[in-house]
Amino acid sequence: MSEHHAPIPTEPVPNPEDPGTFVPVRTAADGDQSTWFTRNVKGIVKATYVLAAVLVLLDFTYGKHSHFEIEDIFGFYGFYGFVGCVTLVLLAKLLRKFVMRPEDYYDR
Repeated sequence: MSEHHAPIPTEPVPNPEDPGTFVPVRTAADGDQSTWFTRNVKGIVKATYVLAAVLVLLDFTYGKHSHFEIEDIFGFYGFYGFVGCVTLVLLAKLLRKFVMRPEDYYDR
């Protein structure tokens, strides 16, 4: 897959903040303003998937000394962690409704 970057405009473009004016043209000499992270997001996501797969496969490489039978299931700790994170996010969204204050709460 090829990288998709926004094209550098060759002629002035309308300014959305001030109708009737134009944004100056950027040239290649201005340089690329993107960061290393924004240029490599796809690679970072792929590396995260590979790392997750390797960690799940490493589940075969060690002996488990579990307290409960369910802990012996392949990938149990990964699944348990995923369900725990999703639960925390959903509970945080619910809690937000109770603790959220108006935007001008401290300005009164």
